[in-house]
Amino acid sequence: MRAAVYTVKQSNGWEAYLSIDPRVDVLWWKGELSWKENEVTPAADRVIFLGVSLPLGWAVKLHRSFTYRKEMERWSEAAWTSYAREILKAELDQEEELLRAGGDSPGVPEQESEQTGTDQRDLLHPHKLLDYADWLAKALRGRSLLESEVEALLTERRPELLGCWRSAAQLAYLQGRLRLEAAVGAELAGEAGSLERDGAGGAGLREDVGRDKQLGRSGRVEHREDGHERDRGAAGRAGWGVGTGREGAGYVKRPGRALARAAWLPALRGRLARRFAAAPAHPRCLRCGSAATGRTACAACGLAGCAYCEACLALGRSRACALLLRGAALPAVRGTAAMDPAGLRHRWGLSAAQAEAAGAALGFLAEPRAGSAAGRPERFLLWAVTGAGKTEMIFPLLEAVLAAGGRALVATPRRDVVLELAPRLAKAFPAESIAVLYGGSRDRWAEGRLALATTHQLLRFYQCFDLVIIDELDAFPFHNDPMLAFAAEGACKPGGAFIYLSATPPQTMQREVRRGRLNHARVPVRFHGFPLPVPKHLKMPSVGDCLKRGRLPIKLIQALKHSLEREAQIFLFVARIVQIDRLLSLLRRALPGAVIEGTSSQDPERVDKVAAFRRREISVLVTTTILERGVTVPRSDVFVLDADDRLFDEASLVQMAGRAGRSKDDPKGRVVFASRQWNRSQRGACAQIRTMNKIARHKGYLNKGGVQ
Repeated sequence: MRAAVYTVKQSNGWEAYLSIDPRVDVLWWKGELSWKENEVTPAADRVIFLGVSLPLGWAVKLHRSFTYRKEMERWSEAAWTSYAREILKAELDQEEELLRAGGDSPGVPEQESEQTGTDQRDLLHPHKLLDYADWLAKALRGRSLLESEVEALLTERRPELLGCWRSAAQLAYLQGRLRLEAAVGAELAGEAGSLERDGAGGAGLREDVGRDKQLGRSGRVEHREDGHERDRGAAGRAGWGVGTGREGAGYVKRPGRALARAAWLPALRGRLARRFAAAPAHPRCLRCGSAATGRTACAACGLAGCAYCEACLALGRSRACALLLRGAALPAVRGTAAMDPAGLRHRWGLSAAQAEAAGAALGFLAEPRAGSAAGRPERFLLWAVTGAGKTEMIFPLLEAVLAAGGRALVATPRRDVVLELAPRLAKAFPAESIAVLYGGSRDRWAEGRLALATTHQLLRFYQCFDLVIIDELDAFPFHNDPMLAFAAEGACKPGGAFIYLSATPPQTMQREVRRGRLNHARVPVRFHGFPLPVPKHLKMPSVGDCLKRGRLPIKLIQALKHSLEREAQIFLFVARIVQIDRLLSLLRRALPGAVIEGTSSQDPERVDKVAAFRRREISVLVTTTILERGVTVPRSDVFVLDADDRLFDEASLVQMAGRAGRSKDDPKGRVVFASRQWNRSQRGACAQIRTMNKIARHKGYLNKGGVQ
C-alpha cells in the first residue's frame, strides 16, 4: 500500500498529516466535513505535499519524524524536498543496495496525478462519509487490526462499507479518532520498546485534534463561471487550487513529488544518499513487537525489500506496507469502592483467605493512578496456591470495573480453559454480553464490555481494557514469550490495571514482591482449609537406567502399591516422551492388577485418556508436564520421576505437586519426588510449599484438623 504525506501551515506553525485518500483531506480543509455541531475546521494557510505515492512504511516514518522548525516559514520547494529526503535517507540507501545486489524489483507503481485530491466523482456524499467514519471509529475503538481484518469485520457487520472504508478511515483519522500505522516500521530515537508511538506533529489519538486550533474562517465564497461555489476562507488560504495557475480546487505544488518516484530511480537515490545522512532503520512489528527479520519484493508498495514479521504470521502477514488501524480508546476508569472481606464472603461465597486477597485487589483497583513511570499500566499479583479457587476471586474485581462503566478482559494461555470459564462467567454476570475469543471463535468481532480470550487474541486489541487479568502467566505459551507479553500490555489502557494470577510466579516477579516493588496478595491455603501436601524424596536411579536394567526399584513399586491400596489414582510424571511406552511395560509387569496408560502432547488419544482418568477408569496415568495444570482428580497422588531433571524447574514441580490434595474428601494426598539427587529446584519447590503453609497457619486459615 502507498500513502501521501503533506504539511499544513497554520498560525502556530507547520503540522504533518498522513493520507490514504487525499480527496477526503481536500474536503476536510475546505470545511465541508465538520463532525460536531458548531465545529469549525482549523484554518490552513498553506499546504505542501512531501510525497503523494510513497510506500506506506516510508510515509509513516516521514509523518512521524516531522518536526516543526522556524525556518520552514521561508523554505523553498527545494528545501522541503531536501528535508524529506534526509528523513528517508536510510530507506533510500537500503533499497538501492538491494537493487544493486540483484534483488527483484516488482516494477514501477502507478504514476502520481498532477492534481492531488481533485477528482471527487466517486467520493461519498459528506453526510454519508461522516456517518461511515463515525461507525468505523466506534467499531475500531480499542482495536488493532490489519487491513484484511478490517474487511473481515465489515463483511460480517457492515458490508456496505467494503468499497469505501478507506475514505471513512481517513476522515476518522483527521478527526483524531483513528490511527493509521504501518504494521512494520523503524523505531525512532528514544521510542524503542514503547507502546505509544505518536509521530511528532501527527494527529495521534487526541480527540481534540483539528478542533483545539480553531482559528476561524472568513466564510467568503467565490462564485465560479461553472456554477460551483468555492470557499475562499480555509481552502483559499490553504492553497487548494489557489494561486497555482491551475483550475480546480485541490491542486498544490509538490516539491516532494520526485521523492515518490525516487524509490524506483536508483541514480537519483544514489545522489541523495551521498548528500544526506540518516540513522539506520530497525524494522519492528507494531502489532506484536517482534523484530521484522524478513524482506521480500512487494508489488503492493513497489519496493525490492519490503520488511515483514515472521512471528505473528498466523494472524495475517504484518509488513511495512500493510496498513494497521488503531482506534482511540476512552479514558481509563477506576474500580468502584473496595468491599470489606465479610461483604465479599457473603456476596460471592468466598473463603476467608479468598476474601482478604480479593479485598486487597479491590483496594488496588480503587486507587487513583496515572500509570507507571514507563507509561505502563499498574500491576497487582494474586499469588494463590494451586486449588485455591482463583476464578472465584476475580468475580468481584470484574464487577467493580464493570460497575464503573469500564471494560475488562480475562486472558488465559489455553483454549480449553477459555471454554471452561465461559459458562462460569456467563452465570456470574448474566446481564453482560461476553465476547469469547480464541482461534476459530464465532465471537471474533463481537462487542462486549467483558471479554474472555486466549492470549494470542490480544494482538488484535490496543488500549482497549480498563482491567486485564492474566491467568497462569507462568504457563505455556505466555511464559517467556515477549510477543504475548507485548500484546497483553498493549491491550490495557495506560491508566488501567493488570491483575496477574499465578500459583508459581516467575522468579523475577517473586523478587519484586520480596523487594516491595509489586503490589500483591497471597492466598496460602486451599478452599477446604487443609495445608498443601509437602513432597517427600525417594532416592532411586534415573528412568533411563531403570529402562536399561529392565526393572523398577522396589521402593518405588512399594510406594505406588501403597497409593493404589488407599484407592488413590496416580499421576506419574516423566521428563521424556520417548520413555513413556517402555516405562508402561515395566509398570504393568510390576502392578498387574492396575489399569495403566500413558499420554503426552503427541498422543492423538490424549483427550480421551484424560477423560477416562477423570472417570476413574485408569488407575495410573504416565504423562509429561502437559498435565501439570488444568486436570483435577478428587483422590490422587503424585509421583515425579527424575525430579532432578533440568526440564523440571521449581515452578513445574510445584504445579505437579499441586495435583494432589485438592479435594476436601482427600486433602492429604501424597507427593513423591523420585530422583538420584536432591537439587535446587526440588528444595525450592518444597520451600515454597512450606512457606505457604506457614503463612496460612499464621493467619489462622487452616482448619483445626488440618494443622501440621
